[in-house]
Amino acid sequence: MTIAHIAQEAGVSVPTVSKVLNGRSGVSDQTRARVEELIERHGYRKAPPKSNNILELVFHELAGMQAVDVIRGVEQVARKHRFGVVISESGLREATALDDMLERRPRAVLAVGRLSEAERDQLKTRGIPFVLLDPAAEQPDEVPFVGATDWRGGQMAVRHLIGLGHRRIAVITSQTDDSPGRARLAGFHSAMQAADLAVDPALVVGAALTREGGHGAAAGLLAAAVRPSAIFTSSDLQAMGVYRAAREAGLRIPEDLSVVGFDDLPVGAWVDPPLTTVHRPLAEMAAAAAEMALILGRGEEPGQLGLEMATTLTVRDSTAPPRTGN
Repeated sequence: MTIAHIAQEAGVSVPTVSKVLNGRSGVSDQTRARVEELIERHGYRKAPPKSNNILELVFHELAGMQAVDVIRGVEQVARKHRFGVVISESGLREATALDDMLERRPRAVLAVGRLSEAERDQLKTRGIPFVLLDPAAEQPDEVPFVGATDWRGGQMAVRHLIGLGHRRIAVITSQTDDSPGRARLAGFHSAMQAADLAVDPALVVGAALTREGGHGAAAGLLAAAVRPSAIFTSSDLQAMGVYRAAREAGLRIPEDLSVVGFDDLPVGAWVDPPLTTVHRPLAEMAAAAAEMALILGRGEEPGQLGLEMATTLTVRDSTAPPRTGN
């Protein structure tokens, strides 16, 4: 049984059968189902093409300073194993981009942030293993991933503020319902509950993980009749926005307002005052994910399919005990 035989029996062209075999787009659901039924009935098995020494690194959005850390971590592993790295943006969300990637025949795919069920199925059909780095949503148990202990990071940040004597602590969380944002907010609540401190709902504000998002949220918090003495943000970029809002309100950091960020971006060490933040080892996470992807690409099983790397607190000059009466 050949592709030509299947095409003749299905009443379609040979390229159409090839698209179905390779999991490509451009075939109607009805035609795809008919061809797949014939393939199954006749027991046709396509010899898998030889993979190239390529690791495909796919970003949902190739922007921001964090992408540099991801690329650096992946490149270190790829260089060690003599692999090339191809970088694409939202490559699995456009049919033509997916076709281009399949033509490159990567040994494995490393997707940053997101990978839908349909995308995972397309890769499985072609026999291309994948790993998810820093997943933005909960994934099935069988999906390999590398993330960070975001819950623990949020807890550490707020414990630090409580230890300094802060009691009225605000949090600027993620505006979207992403998994890391939920974990950081849960860490905030855990630390407050452990210290027997009530959380004022007015001090929990959602905003975009940007300077503009942090600025808008902080401006509202600092304009309240009773303002917070400290603000914990879900990203360092939000914290940069808090800095601006504090200046506009005539407040000094940390004398009048303590600020803690999340991510430990390089800019945090250079702002005035340097930012206290939660460090996520993004380059190390990317390296671990690349190693896992290449292990799967060799047809081997990694030691574990899910890995969370530890976050740590980097204490700088943006936090201090609250002023008396604050």
